Amino acid sequence: MLAPPFVEWLMGLPPGWVTAEHLNLPRTAQLRALGNGVMPQQAAHALRLLLDDLTRLRLGLRAYRD
Repeated sequence: MLAPPFVEWLMGLPPGWVTAEHLNLPRTAQLRALGNGVMPQQAAHALRLLLDDLTRLRLGLRAYRD
């Protein structure tokens, strides 16, 4: 059986991000929230790629104008 704290750890989230007792979420709701979430590392990588593309685009436009 899949344990929500293990999934939190796999996703790189801090302990209790979804599994904290004060949230009163049942196991199925915890797994659903984790399954629908985005890994912070994945989001950071996507942002880096987008920023690199934006930088290349802006540098290309400057070179075209000069």
